[in-house]
Amino acid sequence: MKITILGSGTSQGVPVIACDCDVCSSLDWRDQRLRVSVYIEINDNYFVIDTGPDFRTQMLRNRITKLDAVLFTHEHKDHTAGMDDLRSFNFKLQKDIPIYARESVMEQLKQEFAYIFVAKDKKYPGVLNIEEHLIENKIFQINNINILPIEGLHYKLPVFGFRIEDFIYLTDVNFVNEVEKQKMKNAKVLIVGALQKEEHISHFTLSQAIDFIQELQPEKAYITHISHKMGKQMDVEKELPANIFLAYDGLEIHL
Repeated sequence: MKITILGSGTSQGVPVIACDCDVCSSLDWRDQRLRVSVYIEINDNYFVIDTGPDFRTQMLRNRITKLDAVLFTHEHKDHTAGMDDLRSFNFKLQKDIPIYARESVMEQLKQEFAYIFVAKDKKYPGVLNIEEHLIENKIFQINNINILPIEGLHYKLPVFGFRIEDFIYLTDVNFVNEVEKQKMKNAKVLIVGALQKEEHISHFTLSQAIDFIQELQPEKAYITHISHKMGKQMDVEKELPANIFLAYDGLEIHL
């Protein structure tokens, strides 16, 4: 399995528009973060988790030409806004693109992209064609690949992370109950979101994410969904335990 970090930044990305802080002014390319997303390659299957506003740039920058499905964690715009650009894969692959989301997320997508969710015989030519797949908090399959949802809370909003074999991706949470934590045991790689060092209403802080990782004890863990308030990559990584790393755009992880 190969995981590519397409974006490791929070909703505004880094640098933030009109900000001249040390992080936003950094010349270290690792401090330049597109909105959060990952690309997963496993057994000739190719999945994207979330299509944020930078989806087009991420596909082009990473030269991605294969896509079997999209999984959505939740309905916030920094995770959904780029869905329209999936239509390029309609033309490339000559098929509808399967999307997997819980019912509340699918309903939000239908509001934001109403023109996509109409009958094909009424669609404007060239509009994205998708296959809708509703998921719940139970295991499901895409092309014989088992995918296990893991539910957390983003303040009061339910969010899905996903476990695929020994890999777990979970972002935009600040609470995970004990039942869901049991699904996360014995992982080789865990990617988890942490926004900044200061307390936040809906995201793990860096110290909370470290505690969470150390409780679950994966072999390796990576922090994502990082804001400019976290600090520079080169400084923060010196503060981390030996098996915990800051993710950065373009990072490739192999299992």
